[in-house]
Amino acid sequence: MEYKRFAKGLALIAVTLGLAACGQSETRQVVQTRSADEIMEADVYDGRGAPDSTVWDIFKAKPDAGRVGAVNKYIWNASLQVLDFLPVESVDPFTGVITTGYGTPPGGGTAYRATILISDPALDARSLNVALTTRSGPASAAAVHAVEDAILTRARQLRAVDSKI
Repeated sequence: MEYKRFAKGLALIAVTLGLAACGQSETRQVVQTRSADEIMEADVYDGRGAPDSTVWDIFKAKPDAGRVGAVNKYIWNASLQVLDFLPVESVDPFTGVITTGYGTPPGGGTAYRATILISDPALDARSLNVALTTRSGPASAAAVHAVEDAILTRARQLRAVDSKI
């Protein structure tokens, strides 16, 4: 009986020492952090200090109404109108990407799929990038150019109608 009690006590001591040794295998490094004032200065106010705003700020010029996120709203709407025969799979007005599925244009026999990127808020040809594919591969450069021209023409028409109002 004495031997079993001694063995249990020895086993308990061994387990306790084993567990105690597990937590001391590495030393911890002291973490250096910035003060709350430094974080506010650098991250929230971009290093410019607290904002200098007044009640009169409400009378400042508003941002351009021709923008949706970071894209031109006329090119965005014109793209959706010109390619309305294609089923829209995804749109993101903040990055300017429109992705469509396959569709056949009216009076055509070839199915197309389009990905449109509007990369700039300016109503400019450089702002528009169209990628057309058919079921057998990339579409011809002439087809891509014709779609880009149609989109830009429609965008200019939309802007002209908007400026008359």
